[in-house]
Amino acid sequence: MKNLIRDLYGVLPSSITRLDGYDNANYLLKNGQDRFVFKTYPYSKESYDLLNAETEILRSLQKSFKGKIPEPVATNGGDFITIQKTDGRQSICRMLTFLEGEFLGNTPANEQVYASLGRFLAQLDRELSSLTNYVIQSRKWEWDIQYLHLNRDFIDAIPSAKDRSLVRYFFMQFDELVLPNLPNLRKSIIHNDANEWNVLTADNEICGLIDFGDLAYTPLINELAVAITYAIYDKDDPLHWASIVLKAYHEIHPVEEIEVQLLYYLIAARLCISVCNSAQSRLTNPDNSYAYSSEKNAWSMLRNWLSINPKNAENRFRKALNLPEHKAPSIQNRIKKRDKQISKALSISYNNPIYMERAAFQYMYDAYGNAFLDAYNNIPHVGHSHPRVVEAGQKQMARLNTNTRYLFDQLPDYAEKLLKRFPPSLNRVFFVNSGSAASDLAIRLAKHHTGFDSFMVMEHGYHGNTEIGTDISDYKFSDPKGQGQKSHIIKTAIPDTYHGLYNTDDGSAGAAYAADAIRQIEDSAGQIAAFISEPIVGCGGQVPLAKGYLEKIYPVIREQKGITISDEVQTGFGRLGDHFWGYEAQGVIPDMVILGKPMGNGHPIGAVVCTEEIADRFSRGVEFFSSFGGNPVSCAIGLAVLEVIEEEELQLHAKTVGDYYKSLFIELQKDHSSIGDVRGSGLFLGVEIVKPGSKDPDTKLGQKIKNELREQFVLVSTDGPHDNVIKSKPPLIFNMANALEVVEKMDRILRTV
Repeated sequence: MKNLIRDLYGVLPSSITRLDGYDNANYLLKNGQDRFVFKTYPYSKESYDLLNAETEILRSLQKSFKGKIPEPVATNGGDFITIQKTDGRQSICRMLTFLEGEFLGNTPANEQVYASLGRFLAQLDRELSSLTNYVIQSRKWEWDIQYLHLNRDFIDAIPSAKDRSLVRYFFMQFDELVLPNLPNLRKSIIHNDANEWNVLTADNEICGLIDFGDLAYTPLINELAVAITYAIYDKDDPLHWASIVLKAYHEIHPVEEIEVQLLYYLIAARLCISVCNSAQSRLTNPDNSYAYSSEKNAWSMLRNWLSINPKNAENRFRKALNLPEHKAPSIQNRIKKRDKQISKALSISYNNPIYMERAAFQYMYDAYGNAFLDAYNNIPHVGHSHPRVVEAGQKQMARLNTNTRYLFDQLPDYAEKLLKRFPPSLNRVFFVNSGSAASDLAIRLAKHHTGFDSFMVMEHGYHGNTEIGTDISDYKFSDPKGQGQKSHIIKTAIPDTYHGLYNTDDGSAGAAYAADAIRQIEDSAGQIAAFISEPIVGCGGQVPLAKGYLEKIYPVIREQKGITISDEVQTGFGRLGDHFWGYEAQGVIPDMVILGKPMGNGHPIGAVVCTEEIADRFSRGVEFFSSFGGNPVSCAIGLAVLEVIEEEELQLHAKTVGDYYKSLFIELQKDHSSIGDVRGSGLFLGVEIVKPGSKDPDTKLGQKIKNELREQFVLVSTDGPHDNVIKSKPPLIFNMANALEVVEKMDRILRTV
């Protein structure tokens, strides 16, 4: 190596030190007081042309940036690029001047140095904007944000399914919001890699910028997107630091409004590029730790970025540039508009209603820039806007959507996948378009199968909004404004071990409650068509059925020729952690299962799963048809939900996070006597708020907690007969940090009471 350098440059280095490099070999040469960087690259015609283009750019910038950017050093023959044999292979070689300074990555963050970064890049980009190089302009590669799609194949190299979904979500946002605007953005040659190990500082000023190997002809705003990404990805308040860089840049090289609108998504795209390439590099070149040196910070920032409302980011950026911030219509205006056409029978959550615009995984974004942690909504089961589910719906909608009177693969494929989650006896499925429609159909199936008209239902139970659903829902018919209990409905007491007559959950309470219910069955005037219950009674206040309860009841119902129905609309699909279906916790197998809410992750799907015998008898009657039940789009979406649950191991996640979440509430209970009970399992939890020293419900405090949490950007709700049970049934992507945030904020609220 020494001889090669001597022959090429007439310099005999006193020492040669290998430096880090992404896909090339770099060496620090010392020759007395002089220092140079010698770089070698595997030969290819494309690399040769790109290095010549980079050299041309570097030489063109020397007049304005001499000593602040590397300067190409000519060989004895006057060449800046040469082809030589190194390490037994043909290599492209060149030498650059060495720049002194401290890496930005080693410089304590302060506003002065970040403002200097913005100014330096603005000055550089003003110079670059006047340069033309057709090799750079024709370059298409994965580190240029405008070509984010070139990284799509690398997503599969990311080990964690949850992480892959996060990256796919931001790809989806890029496709929706950035791609259509790319033609409207200013383009220029940019440095494209002002990361913390390429930027040099001295005395809190930027004194140099190295490594021009990522030069790209791309939207100008990408220069800031890249620099800001690496400047903020380890910061607690990333928008603050981003605004400093942006403001300083704008003062020299003004940023356009459309560029500000897209900056949040461009930063996310750069983070995705970073983690995708790090993952791919681990597979192809696992020994090159430099290639994934920023991976940890990039992942941390990407997850943090999700918790920031994009509108908040844009408004913070606008404020830094003295641009007018986006103003959304007032809440009062939105309520007034809604009330013009929508009945007030449809209630709105919270004293201070929320005007929502977007959502992602466990976060929801309002129109005013706030991001809410969603610890409440169990319908987006695998996460709001989950990209796998969205993509499945979009693709199928563009291909075929019709009804079940035609043959198509999606219906049997989804049915087969779904039924694999049930025991062999439950082997037939009817698809509808809601849990309410499923409840309605289940009652019809039961009446047709048994020939009976009476039904036993659970106190405080809720099974939907149809007329039949209301008939069997004590939560509705026993409401002061309700229709009252009909004569064919037998209501049995909820087996509640906290408030009820029997309060030991060792099986004895379940047996005692069951004995009471069995006496009702025996005393009933006619035979009972079906017994229906949720495994955890949501509207009763998240009350799990007492241990062993169903084990006693189911045989008695069957003995008198009735069937058993488990309403899994809220408890199913792994939410309970220990079990995929709630009935499994009771050690029973029902004759029929009702499904809804989480099936489609927000897309309207419902289903009834039953035995072959029940389905066959029903088929002898009038034809059953649902216009939307089992359509190809719904089936594709439902299949995607099941696949996500499996791939991301969300049932295990619900178990792990749910156990931790519940333990936090139990610890909180020790400090606050207003917490009477903590119950539920997995990510289906209820916290009962009572008056201290009693089990008397404290509805007022329950409402205060719910509404105060809303003001602190955490969403929970209340339920139960007295509306005093805090319920938390978040999307299953909800994590331990989210759980801790909810409980800590609830603790602070309770300490102020």
